[in-house]
Amino acid sequence: MRENNGAPKGALGDKGVLEGGAAADGGFAGGEPAVGGEPASSVPAGSGPAGGAAEADGEFTLDALKAGQCAIIKAVRGHGELRRHLLDMGLTPGIGVRVRKVAPMGDPIQIELRGYELTLRLDDARFALVEPVESLPQTPVPIEPLPRASAHPGIGEMSATGDDYIRNLGEPLPKGAPVTFALAGNQNCGKTTLFNQLTGANQHVGNFPGVTVDKKEGQLRRHPEATVVDLPGVYSLSPYSSEEVVTRDFLIKEKPTAIINIVDATNIERNLYLTLQLMELNIPMVLALNMMDELSANGGSVRINELEAALGIPVVPISAVKNQGIDELVDHAMHVAMNREVPGYIDFCPAGEKSGDPLGEVHRCVHAFMHLIDPYAKAADLPVRFAATKMVEGDPLIEGALAVPEREREALTGFIEALERQGGLDREAALANMRFSFIERLCARTIVRPHESREHARSVAADRILTGRFTAIPCFILIMGFVFLMTFSWLGAWLSDWLQMGIDFVIGAIGDVLAAAEVSPIVSSLVTDGICGGVGSVLGFLPVIVTLFLFLSILEDSGYMARVAFVMDKPLRRLGLSGRSFVPMLMGFGCSVPAIMASRTLSSERDRKMTILLVPFMSCSAKLPIYGLLTSVFFPPEMRGLVVLVLYLLGMATGVLYALVLKRFRFTGEPVPFVMELPNYRLPSAKSVLRLVWDKAKGFIQKAFTVVFLATLVIWFLQTFDAGLGLAASADESLLALIGGAIAPVFAPLGFGDWRASTALLTGFMAKESVVSTLTVLVGGSVAALQNVFTPFTAFVFLVFTLLYTPCVAAIATVKKETNGRTAAKLVVSQCVVAWVVAFCIRAVGLAFGLA
Repeated sequence: MRENNGAPKGALGDKGVLEGGAAADGGFAGGEPAVGGEPASSVPAGSGPAGGAAEADGEFTLDALKAGQCAIIKAVRGHGELRRHLLDMGLTPGIGVRVRKVAPMGDPIQIELRGYELTLRLDDARFALVEPVESLPQTPVPIEPLPRASAHPGIGEMSATGDDYIRNLGEPLPKGAPVTFALAGNQNCGKTTLFNQLTGANQHVGNFPGVTVDKKEGQLRRHPEATVVDLPGVYSLSPYSSEEVVTRDFLIKEKPTAIINIVDATNIERNLYLTLQLMELNIPMVLALNMMDELSANGGSVRINELEAALGIPVVPISAVKNQGIDELVDHAMHVAMNREVPGYIDFCPAGEKSGDPLGEVHRCVHAFMHLIDPYAKAADLPVRFAATKMVEGDPLIEGALAVPEREREALTGFIEALERQGGLDREAALANMRFSFIERLCARTIVRPHESREHARSVAADRILTGRFTAIPCFILIMGFVFLMTFSWLGAWLSDWLQMGIDFVIGAIGDVLAAAEVSPIVSSLVTDGICGGVGSVLGFLPVIVTLFLFLSILEDSGYMARVAFVMDKPLRRLGLSGRSFVPMLMGFGCSVPAIMASRTLSSERDRKMTILLVPFMSCSAKLPIYGLLTSVFFPPEMRGLVVLVLYLLGMATGVLYALVLKRFRFTGEPVPFVMELPNYRLPSAKSVLRLVWDKAKGFIQKAFTVVFLATLVIWFLQTFDAGLGLAASADESLLALIGGAIAPVFAPLGFGDWRASTALLTGFMAKESVVSTLTVLVGGSVAALQNVFTPFTAFVFLVFTLLYTPCVAAIATVKKETNGRTAAKLVVSQCVVAWVVAFCIRAVGLAFGLA
């Protein structure tokens, strides 16, 4: 089945180019210069804009600016989800941008705008038409009067003033009524840390319906009747990624009692963009202003009273890491939820009396939409303000949900045409400009800007090495090499050995007890070899998984993994993936199980599925005993390392070819854009890291255990009984040997049609290490007897097949958990087919050159 990932267009029309280069009245034309950033390069006279910006149809595009150069965005071309996402991330006309850094491989780039930093691929940056400038001008933002500010309101005091700040959705909830809070915020804003502070140990992890996005929920501390649901980190409520769809669907369809919106106080402009959209949902809401300790330490502050009055919702300053302000946040959240308090009035743009004022045109268009679609929004159970703004944007999901009749649709189209004609901005840009303009005016009134933070200065210094042109790759190799050694050689392997010794001791003790009790040999074998063996095979993976995710969590929370994606994006881009896919595939060389689980860090469903399908092509460490056994028997010592190296390279090459096939025939359509923030480096929260590791370990035991356990029982049964369902006298008389003999002709064209080889491959489905033990047993215990089964060349072909065929049952169980049973079954079949075809081609080449 082909998965088309192209971007849908709105049904009411979708302009291809954002017109208008001037900032809106009251808008921010230049942006602020980076605090502590590199100075912008001057534009050399006669050398072309910005010293060499590319020209496209007479226009200059963002992708050709060099590091340190500046420009003003004139327009954003394109259509659909990519363009909307670029606008939502702040790339609107009139905004100044500075190129901060170019990735070591020349793509992507890191840009600074509106006081924060983003990464963009060059292909995506080409959609932005720019006017190069020597430096970013500062255009003052008019400070408009905001609602009066008074002493910081206590619990419920805003609603007691009797003004229009607050209104109630209905009667207050009865005491003790169940309450559901949605915890929403941007990525990298401290949301997970706050969730842990709010819920403590009273939480569990599941999936949102129909998707594999984690759903974490827990009991609110001091309030057993209240549940907190941790929604995925998103930047807007546009249906851009699976996380944004999940977040929006939960808020609209599940209708939580209230929203706790966490905002990064050190990056408040970026975070408030989501806040404005959440407010339109007409759900009681409290704003948690996180990292206030960091903002204050750097000389900045927020006028909480005025921000609270302007938004009409409680604003609580907190520090989630230091557990400061959490009790006050809980009290405010419970109050607005129980009393069902929402902002009394939501409007983020002035009416504007002048014709041609973009903000005034948006105001008139949105209110016209609200008036016209009001009955359809109520019928669809959608907030009318939210539905109206999404209809203006051309959101296809909302358009489909409202089912507006044709006559009204024609009127709506007329409103859109008037907005674009008179305001000078197309529908999507007009809405983004409206929100950012409001945020700029709001921040000018309520935010005291800090000097450059220690965290940012430290990040800039670290990035000179960790993302430097000549140092990024060596640093990455050293860091990941250390993680590999700790996971698969030192700490993880050491813990696994000790755990396996303990498991073997327990299984031996159970066997002794059963023998002393004179239990039937069949029952004894079932308990020790089947049940206990299945449990042991699962638990043996546990130390490796825990160790790996401990280090991955530290790297992720510190901000380094975002840099890895930035550095490695270009080569993976050619395979249809993003740089985020590199680490899970790299982990596949250690163990496929944690590598597949690590794919959950990918925000794109497309990238996640492709990565899961490619991980098994990386030769896992469990195959090393097979390589060691056969190379020691059939190849001289000086050739063994070369043979293993060839196997590793062959696996990677096959994976690359398979990725190209997937890109061409299955995962078609536009690739997912690489637009993300590079957060400052921060010391990870020990509590959050340990919680994540515990969740992964618990989830693996609970979900993968069942499948592995059942598979172990099946293998035990086939190894123990013969065709007459009696105890097999020897291994070659078992049902497993019978099945191995039946499928042996399949492998005859590959040169190893012996039933013992096919039987070993069957047991390898349980665990790759079983191939070695099975072969050893079936040839009588002497590895030298393997020469009766293979020649040196057929042994190499057998190794190739082992390299590429289906991963172990634990990995398949993990694929099923991360995707579905159908994908897991397809993976088993496709891997076996690919392994057979590659092995056959190698044997054919060997026959042609007389090697077989």
